[in-house]
Amino acid sequence: MEILWPFILASIAGFSTMLGCLGIFIPVKKKDEFLSFALSLSLSVMLMVSIFDLIPSSLPYIGDGIAKSLALFVLFFGLGATSVGFLNKLIEKEKGSSNLYKLGILSFIALVLHNLPEGILTFMSTYQDFNLGVSLCIAITLHNIPEGISIAVPIYYSTGSVGEAIKCTFFSALAEPIGALLAFLIFKNFITNQMISMFLILVAGIMITLSINKMLPEALSYNKKKSLYIGFILGAFIVTLSLLI
Repeated sequence: MEILWPFILASIAGFSTMLGCLGIFIPVKKKDEFLSFALSLSLSVMLMVSIFDLIPSSLPYIGDGIAKSLALFVLFFGLGATSVGFLNKLIEKEKGSSNLYKLGILSFIALVLHNLPEGILTFMSTYQDFNLGVSLCIAITLHNIPEGISIAVPIYYSTGSVGEAIKCTFFSALAEPIGALLAFLIFKNFITNQMISMFLILVAGIMITLSINKMLPEALSYNKKKSLYIGFILGAFIVTLSLLI
């Protein structure tokens, strides 16, 4: 039972990402407005989570002293930022892929990397303090839903395949319980706050770069400012609520 609850809560938090797939079943009359809303909601959540959660929670543990901390931050954030361009070039090799499809795949990769350490954190937090684990699970669930939208909606609307959208979202969700399993089998006695912090800074670099360089231009391309503003504000509200929890 001591191990069961940490794994259950990490799985609940992870598979809440699948709720983002509901976005592809919503009857849409105005496709451009919906896509602008969905993308702005997703980029808002990614930006807010990175700026107000991943980075602030990582900075105190990333290194000893200001100079070392700053150097490690620049290194890992830079690696994350530059990896977006590298991954985009790999995806571009797929002939006929639309910008929307590439965006969905990039979101999938970013969120797999994001969900792995989240699963580790949820497992270890619950293992040490059940109440803390429950609160963390609720907070992660809230922002995982729009993160699921960032995968499912672009892939569905670019390919027309429900199965493809659900498959990619599922594998992203699966990363969280896998992280919990790794925490139990391998990392429980070896992982340090610094290791988690460096990885989260790298993920923040990926998510911020993806949001600004890829998601924002795509959302703006539909020229539906009202939908874009509503999505951005709703995303900010969801992350603020999750941080308060």
